[in-house]
Amino acid sequence: MPLVPTGSLVAHAAAERRSVAAFNVITLEHAEGIVTGAEAAGRPVILQISENAVRYHKGRLLPLALAAASMARSSAVEIALHLDHVTDVELLHQAADCGFSSVMFDAGALPYAENVSATADAARWAHGAGLWLEAELGYVGGKPDSPASAHTAGVRTDPAEAAEYVARTGVDALAVAVGSSHAMTERSAALDHALIERLRDAVPVPLVLHGSSGVPDGELRSAVRAGIVKINIGTALNISLTRVVRDTLDSLPALTDPRKYLGPARDAVAATVQSMLTVLAH
Repeated sequence: MPLVPTGSLVAHAAAERRSVAAFNVITLEHAEGIVTGAEAAGRPVILQISENAVRYHKGRLLPLALAAASMARSSAVEIALHLDHVTDVELLHQAADCGFSSVMFDAGALPYAENVSATADAARWAHGAGLWLEAELGYVGGKPDSPASAHTAGVRTDPAEAAEYVARTGVDALAVAVGSSHAMTERSAALDHALIERLRDAVPVPLVLHGSSGVPDGELRSAVRAGIVKINIGTALNISLTRVVRDTLDSLPALTDPRKYLGPARDAVAATVQSMLTVLAH
């Protein structure tokens, strides 16, 4: 199946008052597991590659992007390709040539005025290149350089400021800080659903939830009902993959064939994706 634009998947989900999940790809096993899980659930997904993943691959975006795109094209469900958490303008400018239909440009750590200026420039460039652009306002906790937790006073997204931000930058979607945090290994985050509703009413573009791996099932469903459209999931996949690799190598210390532990790990990623998509379908 051909790649589907991220904007189309998000717009369709928003029109139906449901969500679309975006899963982080670090290795080929991630991409294979995500696609397998999406097919099992019969749901569209977004494959997203972060700037950190590109850095892990020695700054080479194209090989991983081509692998993810190839997996998407061989899938029986609709899949989009998204470049996530980009702070490097040079990397942003590689997106269109590497097959992406969308980018999340992340100036969320900057002071408000600088965030607006940098994001407006990124949006103008992206739209000129035919790309859909997501940005962030407020500060979702859990990043390595995070100055605050998700519950620190002043880090959550203000609805009036968000409306002004979207108008001044021209972005197509907005990631908001409503109580989730990146890299959580326990599903204990409590979201501010009243704030999500206020943001939904104030902002004319779809809302995005980052750090969704740490959000319990019921909280995720409530967030979608309140107005979240795009749901980002990464750490949950890494937990599943790493647990299987660790357990396999612990039980078979003489094992050297990576297929014997990466294969089951890939299956665990697929099971996690299918489970998360089933949760979000209800």
